[in-house]
Amino acid sequence: MSTTEARENRWFRENERKLLEQVRREREQRLEAYREETEKEDRERLRQAHWMRCPKCGNEMKVEQLEGIEIERCSVCGGMFFEHNELQTLLMRKQENRFKFYRNIFGLD
Repeated sequence: MSTTEARENRWFRENERKLLEQVRREREQRLEAYREETEKEDRERLRQAHWMRCPKCGNEMKVEQLEGIEIERCSVCGGMFFEHNELQTLLMRKQENRFKFYRNIFGLD
């Protein structure tokens, strides 16, 4: 093989390697974008399926006011669910307000 042919072969190998690397990177970028979109769709589908559903029995939750704080209560099992710091806020109130809160929870009022 002549030196010219050897240089041509080397040039083709190097450029082919570069092209293959570029195609691989583009494919990985498309695949990553597809994965992100699929994960986003899955999260949204799960959110819709579980939105305002009781974690215990799966039935519909209703928003209620309890001592001025919105809570979620299951329409079937009666379970109450508080968002972050809502229960702490209720329990940190004055003692007479706490007793009223407990009476409301247990249906004594």
